[in-house]
Amino acid sequence: MMHRLWLTSLALALAFAAPARGDELPLDRIKLPPGFAIEVLARVPQAREMALGARGTLFAGSLGGKVYAVVPAKPGAAPAVRTIASGLDRPVGVAFRDGSLYVSAVSRILRFDDIENRLDHPPAPVVVTDRFPTDEHHGWKFIAFGPDGKLYVPVGAPCNVCEADPDRYALIARMNPDGTGLEVYARGLRNSVGFDWDPRTRELWFTNNGRDYLGDDSPPDTLNHAPRPGLNFGFPYCHAGAIADPEYRAKRPCRDFSPSAQNLGPHVASLGMRFYTGTQFPPAYRGQIFIAEHGSWNRSHKIGYRVTLVRIEGSRAASYEPFASGWLQGECAWGRPADVLVAADGALLVSDDYAGAIYRISYRGS
Repeated sequence: MMHRLWLTSLALALAFAAPARGDELPLDRIKLPPGFAIEVLARVPQAREMALGARGTLFAGSLGGKVYAVVPAKPGAAPAVRTIASGLDRPVGVAFRDGSLYVSAVSRILRFDDIENRLDHPPAPVVVTDRFPTDEHHGWKFIAFGPDGKLYVPVGAPCNVCEADPDRYALIARMNPDGTGLEVYARGLRNSVGFDWDPRTRELWFTNNGRDYLGDDSPPDTLNHAPRPGLNFGFPYCHAGAIADPEYRAKRPCRDFSPSAQNLGPHVASLGMRFYTGTQFPPAYRGQIFIAEHGSWNRSHKIGYRVTLVRIEGSRAASYEPFASGWLQGECAWGRPADVLVAADGALLVSDDYAGAIYRISYRGS
């Protein structure tokens, strides 16, 4: 019953406002710090996670079964958008390594070899592994290669809140690029849909979506820090390191688990996140974390629908603030940020699966 309620509520939430149509999007509504500007890089249907190829090709996964390539164009010309795969099961996640594009498709990780040389005639995918659960609830996956050369793959809980097999669900796993050596890196995570490594320490940071139906303001989504494998962040017993779950609180106390590094907004649906590794932005932004907040779907008053900034001091999160906002106007949204990525020139790319766009945020000076 709860699963049907969740799906019905989600369908209603997605239908509350039609995404902007055509090539014109109301970018004048986006608020940015002084000196920054935003533009549409490309229109890509249901664009989710992004990854850059060695030759500058921008790859984007989607919830709609397709994977896209945004091919760089000559100055002044619009980039070409090509479909390189279709008919896949929620191929949200993309990661590039050694000339190959890795794609997540719920229970499988696929690999498209030599992809930048074969964009006109993409190869059939190689199945790297098909060992992940087939559950659709929280089944789509953000994937990325870590500094250890391993592919990190999250598996969400197959529910809003439940005790699922801790070796199969509510975790972040990692494996070798060929699918061998699969192991759990972190547990107790309801649904992580974005992570990155601090370029200074090479330590993992990730977002996590809090459970639903505990009210408008609880629990918060979280940004977490896992400097080593083996940590447990508490799901389903404890949320955000301090909120005992009313259904499972008697089984394990919050003190058993690792706390969050930074509490985010409640139900903001924090998805893709990246450390800013470019030099185009002013020094105050370098080495900091940008987060795509997809936006709430079951809150009395909607929040999120923006890109936020978490400032890092040493190995701790020091502050949390808006960076780009305006996709939400009152109670109606015309866009929903899903991922962020630092481009080769230092601009920040933002995917929007609702408006079907990838934006480019650049710094032009004050």
